Amino acid sequence: MATDRAPDARGVVVGVHVNPAGGVPKYAVGLALVTSSGVAGDRQLDLRHHGGPDRAVCLFALERIEALAAEGHPIAPGTTGENLTIAGLDWDRVGVGDRLAVGDDVLLEITGPAPPCNTIAGSFKGGEFKRISAKLHPGWSRLYARVLREGVVRERATVCLLGQGV
Repeated sequence: MATDRAPDARGVVVGVHVNPAGGVPKYAVGLALVTSSGVAGDRQLDLRHHGGPDRAVCLFALERIEALAAEGHPIAPGTTGENLTIAGLDWDRVGVGDRLAVGDDVLLEITGPAPPCNTIAGSFKGGEFKRISAKLHPGWSRLYARVLREGVVRERATVCLLGQGV
């Protein structure tokens, strides 16, 4: 789904994804309760590298997914394990410490990039999952966030980039 909005400090949730069995892909559910321990209905298989309070929610930009697909990667929303797919935010402006207001209830704080691993290799031609490594390709990573205020997130909810510690 392409967006004709210019990227800025406001966006929209275009996908809410979970996998009750754990791992990837994550499946669209339309809405989910977001808590400090994660997204209700989602499970992580590797708690050493995923989940926990500082990695409660994984986010990715629809524009990055679309650009990767244009490069020939068989990627789609949810296939790389993100819980929220967001359109319209300038992904280059979102960084560690930034806060995002999602819908009417949820407040998230970005804690860092989500390192890619081989479990998402199927989303990349030739299995090149490192295409979304923050170290190798800055600005192309999924992002982890902690939950500062819990609540329900729905598709089409507004996402506002508030900046750091606002």
